[in-house]
Amino acid sequence: MPHVIVGLGGLLSDPACCVVKNGRLAFAIEQTKVSRQDRRGAFPDEALEVALLGASIKREEIDCVSIARPFAAGSESSAQLDLRSRFPRSEIVVVEHPHAHAASAFYASQFDSAAVLSVDRAGDFRSAVLFEGQGNQLTRVRELYYPDSIGDLYNRVTELLGFEPQADEHKVQWMSASGRPEHIDVFRQMLRRSGSGWPQTDRTYLDAERRTAGGFSSRFYEAIGVTNGKTLAGDIKANLASSLQRAVEETVIGMLGDAERVCIAGGLALNAMLIQSLEQRFKQVFVQPVAGNAGTALGAALYAWHNFYRETDRIPFETLCLGPSYAPQQIKQILENCKLRFRFLLTEGELIERAIQALNENKIVAWMQGRMEFGPRALGNRSILASPLDLYSTENLNVYIKHRESFRKFAASVPEELAEEYFEVGQNARWLATVGRVKAKHRQLFEAAILGNDMIRVHTVTKEENPLYHALLVAAGASTGVPVLYNTSFNLFGDPLVCTPRDAVRSFYSSGIDTLFAGSFCLEK
Repeated sequence: MPHVIVGLGGLLSDPACCVVKNGRLAFAIEQTKVSRQDRRGAFPDEALEVALLGASIKREEIDCVSIARPFAAGSESSAQLDLRSRFPRSEIVVVEHPHAHAASAFYASQFDSAAVLSVDRAGDFRSAVLFEGQGNQLTRVRELYYPDSIGDLYNRVTELLGFEPQADEHKVQWMSASGRPEHIDVFRQMLRRSGSGWPQTDRTYLDAERRTAGGFSSRFYEAIGVTNGKTLAGDIKANLASSLQRAVEETVIGMLGDAERVCIAGGLALNAMLIQSLEQRFKQVFVQPVAGNAGTALGAALYAWHNFYRETDRIPFETLCLGPSYAPQQIKQILENCKLRFRFLLTEGELIERAIQALNENKIVAWMQGRMEFGPRALGNRSILASPLDLYSTENLNVYIKHRESFRKFAASVPEELAEEYFEVGQNARWLATVGRVKAKHRQLFEAAILGNDMIRVHTVTKEENPLYHALLVAAGASTGVPVLYNTSFNLFGDPLVCTPRDAVRSFYSSGIDTLFAGSFCLEK
């Protein structure tokens, strides 16, 4: 029996909407990509409308609305009444936060059985839950309750290092690649484990009265050899980041035990270096790539499919390009309304040829094609591209376009069938959810993108999932001998990925990007 399921998640932080239609993922989008602003706690009306339009669904055709907790800052009873008024003909299913994370990972993995870990800061008062996935069932094995929380510790160190907690944790991850784990024993002690390998936070390293710099106590500063409350130097910051990263990787591996197959989701699973450590330890690893709160929309929809409707067939998880796309006439209308000069490229071959020409001239290229990606990472449809043969490409991208720290390197996109020539890659490189290593003979070529210890962010691209971007990479190889392009997300100043042609034009003219390809239209400065 066909079903139409709307999954809603992250309503209090990073709201998103997912649509399952007749056993397939039809659409998924975050609210901020549509509204271009963060309205925490508000119902994602714009995302829902865009999703229903994109999936060709009318409200009265929705069979089930599955929503991940927490979804109300106040009474959930009043929120339930609001849902009923919005969807009077639909079944309402409520999914616990960690269960939504776990469902998003296990049901998308296609594994028959796995250890499934939901791990974040404090969703539904639980910071981690381990499930046993078997068939289409998820059985709770163990829970970790806040304030015992790996995510909370990562938030605190993020603030200690001068970044924004619950926003800039990715910066700590990349900074860790340039440091040494000199203080790992301090974090091991803070995350002291019980006999089963699960963490218990030693709160003597924290000061409840200190509201800044992560709230660490004098015992912590003494342990790292720094005067209490003193501003940290750059090398100390990198070493603390490295120490935290290594301790977190050890802790998560300990929580998963002796499993052969592992699925993971939750905010901490956005840590690509953690995923690499899991890939090295376990036989098979699947990370749900939209691992944060937005991904609970996907989990809620998959949970309803398997548990409310009791469907046994898995819904294929084949792409993250699940957002809106724009027809040539829609793009043309925006460009003409903005009174812009552009060139229309008649064929896909001409589009690729023109893009390769720009890249070979060491230009920075914005690439807006097809359906927008779901999640925080650009996978070749909303990307800024540069040639690795340009010695100044990463400097130009970081300093003049993205305006961000030099330790935040860019991903290397490569056709999946050619990746082995250049990189050692993990199982989740398709989603840019892990890191790889540059092979020795190519280290000089990719030196500007190396994080440290020969690590590099690798994005493997398949012809089946993204034929146009794959063709562009193959054409780059035919032109230069190197079928690799540097790829970073098409957004500026911490904004979400560009969604519409108007978003793309605004970012293009607000940055140092040289050339924009929006569909078949080419704009140059």
